[in-house]
Amino acid sequence: MSLCHPKSTNERHEDILKNSNKNILKGTRWLRSQISRAKPIVIYGLLWIDLIEQQNTMPNTLDISSVLDILRPVQDPELQKSLVELNMIRNVKIDGSNVSFTLVLTTPACPLREFIVEDCQKAVKQLPGVEKVSVEVTAETPQQKGVVDRQGIEGVKNIVAISSGKGGVGKSTVAVNVAVALAQTGAKVGLLDADIYGPNDPTMLGLGEAKVMVKEGKNGESLEPAFNYGVKLVSMAFLIDKDQPVIWRGPMLNGIIRQFLYQVNWGDLDYLIVDMPPGTGDAQLTMAQAVPMAGVVIVTTPQTVALLDSRKGLKMFQQLGVPVLGIVENMSYFVPPDMPDKQYDIFGSGGGEKTAAELGVPLLGCIPLEIPLREGGDTGVPIVAGQPGSASARELRAIAGRIAGKVSVAALA
Repeated sequence: MSLCHPKSTNERHEDILKNSNKNILKGTRWLRSQISRAKPIVIYGLLWIDLIEQQNTMPNTLDISSVLDILRPVQDPELQKSLVELNMIRNVKIDGSNVSFTLVLTTPACPLREFIVEDCQKAVKQLPGVEKVSVEVTAETPQQKGVVDRQGIEGVKNIVAISSGKGGVGKSTVAVNVAVALAQTGAKVGLLDADIYGPNDPTMLGLGEAKVMVKEGKNGESLEPAFNYGVKLVSMAFLIDKDQPVIWRGPMLNGIIRQFLYQVNWGDLDYLIVDMPPGTGDAQLTMAQAVPMAGVVIVTTPQTVALLDSRKGLKMFQQLGVPVLGIVENMSYFVPPDMPDKQYDIFGSGGGEKTAAELGVPLLGCIPLEIPLREGGDTGVPIVAGQPGSASARELRAIAGRIAGKVSVAALA
């Protein structure tokens, strides 16, 4: 028996039963020998009764300690550590044959939530006398680790950038839908539209006509973000006219991004998603050098020309010391609305997977190209909210969960 796999409560109970049965057998043999010698057996009869009662009243208690012991081998699949050791099992209560406890996950968007709950229930039901196991699931998103010479944002736990090597690959579509998908799980989410020259997130989030207010706070003036679908949003689009171009050099771009980081009333956020502009320019440098980022996600299509630029963008963040959470392949294949069972590889196939393998980073998912996905961006109804059962919505929710999982693992490593 390994120290890493201590005996369960059931196994200990079985050992006690075996020992008790051995004692009973010995007592019976001894009693028979005394009867054959014609000695009084009243006292020995009491011993026999006592041995029977010992079997019926052996330790078989159901308590908090036994529940925690039986749950100790159950691990968080991503952290690969015991739920009990991680203090993710709390508020254990026993009411007769009913056991209840709270499972505290590291993110509301945990993609393995159902599997962890099922493993916990199976484990506890092994205990003698347990008929019902109730699990209340909550989450406490961990704070990303600080970085020397980089200033965090008060109340913001994790900053995640969504970037791409070139434009036109659907980066903003991914950023908006990932933000909404995270908010749908109960996480507190903000979205910073750092694409200063082409700010489209308000339109995609149904906030194209929204107005933002500047309020006086304890630290001076701060911008109140717009809000929709559970996501707080700031964007350059709120500060300029619809057709007004932004013709700025690097220092002004750097200044507005820093204002969006530090002079916005973000409040408490589990995740601040930053929709980066394409390329490897001033905005990326500002973000990487200003704030500690939990990681970056690179969006590409399977097409060779998109992959070439995505590799450059990925390498840039690595050189700046920003963790790369993985690659998302967008527009992986086209699904015609009149033939949903068919797929057409308009931009090629397998490029994202191959690139991820070559660069040693995870492939977070492959999003199909569907007409409702484009329509949702134009009408301000993200597909994860407007058509949650569609193939692209399901994949976007899975990608959001994988991003959240990797952020939590990095924070707790």
